[in-house]
Amino acid sequence: MTLTDAVTGELAAYAIVFCRLGAAMMFLPGFGDSAVNTRSRLVMALAITFAMGGVFGDGSHLTGGFWPAISVVVSEIIIGLFIGLAGRLTITALQSAGSIIAAQISLSNALSTDLVSAQQGSLPANFLTIVGVMLIFATDLHHLLLAGVARSYETFPVASAPQMDGFAEAVATIVSEGFSIALALSAPFILVGITVSLGMGLLARLMPQVQVFFIIMPLQITVGLGLLALTLSAGMQWYLHRFIELQSYATGGG
Repeated sequence: MTLTDAVTGELAAYAIVFCRLGAAMMFLPGFGDSAVNTRSRLVMALAITFAMGGVFGDGSHLTGGFWPAISVVVSEIIIGLFIGLAGRLTITALQSAGSIIAAQISLSNALSTDLVSAQQGSLPANFLTIVGVMLIFATDLHHLLLAGVARSYETFPVASAPQMDGFAEAVATIVSEGFSIALALSAPFILVGITVSLGMGLLARLMPQVQVFFIIMPLQITVGLGLLALTLSAGMQWYLHRFIELQSYATGGG
């Protein structure tokens, strides 16, 4: 083996790891957020690739011909996108919960720019999403995301064909669990919203001349924000446990 062949093989080993890791980091919570500079994301991906390439890289798959190499690259990118999408869908559960909460406490029209997706969203939804991402990094769960990429090489070896039916089933399961998480987090607010709506209807019946909506709205917002302050800590702790379970499921760790 010549020096050129050895260098080419080493570069190919790191390149094949970068295909999966780079695709995953496009969507992973925190790493793939719109507020993260693109160059910073690229530097992080390259740094982690250098750390993982010597362990998981196998350059022989990229040096066996053009079309086999293209097939392997596409396969690795698809697997990486699935891993990143699994993390992104789990964070989306917080946005759904925040949207439900906003509807129940009359804050649906209070919009701000979401730093995660760079789109307009209600204040509760954006708040919960930012808190979720912050807690992921504060509790070192971003290590779990990167460990999931490393663990994926046991479930999806290099050059293995992506199991699209399995991916579709996993995505459907994560989306379903995400809606369950959203409903669980917003359940107290739904209960309060139903109670307030019943009270408003009764008051409107008893005193039709009173502008019930304008009287109840400040109270509804105040009670909703107070309830958010009371339930935020326990709700986010429970969410982090569910986040760990779903990420482990997506990468074959449980």
